[in-house]
Amino acid sequence: MNATRALVMALVLAGFPLAQTQTVAAPAQHTQTRKTSEPYKGDLSVFDSPGRDERLQINRVMEILGIDAGKSVADIGAGSGWFTVRAARRVGESGTAFAVDINPEAVRYIEDRTRREHLQNVQALLSKPDDPMLPAHSVDAVLMLKTYHEIEHPITLLRNLRASLKSGARVGIIDRNGNGEDHGVNREVVIREAKEAGYRLDQQLDWKRDGMDYFLIFTPQ
Repeated sequence: MNATRALVMALVLAGFPLAQTQTVAAPAQHTQTRKTSEPYKGDLSVFDSPGRDERLQINRVMEILGIDAGKSVADIGAGSGWFTVRAARRVGESGTAFAVDINPEAVRYIEDRTRREHLQNVQALLSKPDDPMLPAHSVDAVLMLKTYHEIEHPITLLRNLRASLKSGARVGIIDRNGNGEDHGVNREVVIREAKEAGYRLDQQLDWKRDGMDYFLIFTPQ
């Protein structure tokens, strides 16, 4: 990956908008052959850019997903643990935040971070590309924050995720419209893939009102 492409990827994942000409959504593609973006492997600290809480309205996101004290939350594609630590503080000592990532460096980064920030309720998990490897019946809420477009086998991953969900669990996906390989994926593709994996669309929000990012909430059927 060249430096320019890495920078663009980092800015998108951190929630910075790009020009509209770069975000035109491609027609929905077949669920098993659609393009995906290369997972980010650069400097993880980029995700902690100033103002990201406000850009992504993360407190509102947690309210919508029902993330409260005592709940168990999974951050799939956790990266630097930016969302993980916020969820961990919100659920408190009686709750659990699972930080799930396929990158061993990200898992180590999160483990070091949670030790520095004195968070005892975080479990960092090294997952498989098509399986989050979460304990069975352990999770009340899931968030995939700007990572769904990187998942090569999303239907398989969502099916494997079901076993870890408690009754009434909510699965949130925040991403941006795109063609799969431009650090975004058309929302209709996500909805169709989730349906095929056995999920029902509960809400879809344009909560940033920018015409690009969307927030989808699913529940298992």
